[in-house]
Amino acid sequence: MRILMVGGGGREHALLWKLAQSARRPELFCAPGNAGTAELAENCNVAAGDIAGLVALAAARDVDLTIVGPELPLTAGIVDAFAATGRRIFGPSRRAAELEGSKAFMKTLLARLGVPTAAHRTFDDHAAARRYLDEIGAPVVLKADGLAAGKGVLVCDDLAAARAGLDEIMVRRAFGAAGARVVIEEFLPGEELSFMALTDGTTVVPLASSQDHKRVGDGDTGPNTGGMGAYSPAPVLTPTLEAEVMETIVHPVVAGLAAAGIVYRGVLYAGLMVVDGRPRVLEFNVRFGDPECQVLMMRLRSDLVDLVEGAVTGGLAGCRPAWDPRPAAGVVLAAEGYPGEPVTGDVISGAVGRAASTERALFHAGTARRGAAVVTRGGRVLTACALGADLAGAIANAYEVVASVGFRGMHYRRDIGHRALARAQSPPAAREGE
Repeated sequence: MRILMVGGGGREHALLWKLAQSARRPELFCAPGNAGTAELAENCNVAAGDIAGLVALAAARDVDLTIVGPELPLTAGIVDAFAATGRRIFGPSRRAAELEGSKAFMKTLLARLGVPTAAHRTFDDHAAARRYLDEIGAPVVLKADGLAAGKGVLVCDDLAAARAGLDEIMVRRAFGAAGARVVIEEFLPGEELSFMALTDGTTVVPLASSQDHKRVGDGDTGPNTGGMGAYSPAPVLTPTLEAEVMETIVHPVVAGLAAAGIVYRGVLYAGLMVVDGRPRVLEFNVRFGDPECQVLMMRLRSDLVDLVEGAVTGGLAGCRPAWDPRPAAGVVLAAEGYPGEPVTGDVISGAVGRAASTERALFHAGTARRGAAVVTRGGRVLTACALGADLAGAIANAYEVVASVGFRGMHYRRDIGHRALARAQSPPAAREGE
């Protein structure tokens, strides 16, 4: 079996790492890949956004199955393009991917279906948005409507910050075209939860729970990033809460899309805030989270090839993925300047080769080969992951993996998992975007 992975980040490296463990022994390709994926697959110099190039690559390599990692090619219609050639591909269609591609589309759908979410209004006029802010005050959450690499959410504690944030999104266009429209919504106090499921368009199979850390600094400080670390499972997700999420959020969304003629296949990721014990939707993503995917792959015991094929072919009925009962933790190692303009080209020293065991792994994201050296090539460079007998042990083991590598300007959070570790003492007050 020949499998093509689209993307070149830590999520894609983790997925390839798990695919390589399949009993079906697939031949793996990755476009464009990174220094880590090159240890598991043939890296192909085709950008993740080059849909025509990827279609041609799949034909040239006679690929049996393609898995799309990042959101951009999904929202651009890669699944539709592959389907037109008769090739199997894992991920939602362009219309279904609007669930992530447009927050306004998502909010409209949720309102129509009665799915619990924050109160909101959408604006494409800066002056009207400014007047609305002056009416409602703060705290408030501002969201660029389009794709912003996980950075287009601003949590504003006061009106001055909200006005400045609105200017940043709509006037200075800090997030590019994504800021042509802005969603202004109420701030929800509570604990954040990443809830991912696989679906074949009819059957929905929940995956293990996880939480990530969006803010760049310890104590949930500083600007939002694409994610600075994650852990699984998330203690906030009780069996009762999981059942409620499936009943009131995930199943209605999949069924609502199907009723509109949109069959959703792939990963459905609900970013939730648990408010007074009840789930409310913050956002939807149409792919595995990053870095949540890395810790989920550490715990997954089922054959990933079988799960992906089931989603593509409509074969998920009766599927129950098996998970390692031990927790997993992951710490993102970022380049100097991230989440702004990262410094690249620095040599990475230490244990940057292929992971030696299924207990600990170093997943590459923004890396490249330069001769015999591995160098930085992006903002989020590596994710150090590990399993442990308990969450505290997993976190300690992950930080041991962190200590095995280094590069100039490397920075990372030193408090990954703090919410879960503190939960036994008192319920943590996480904030949206943290």
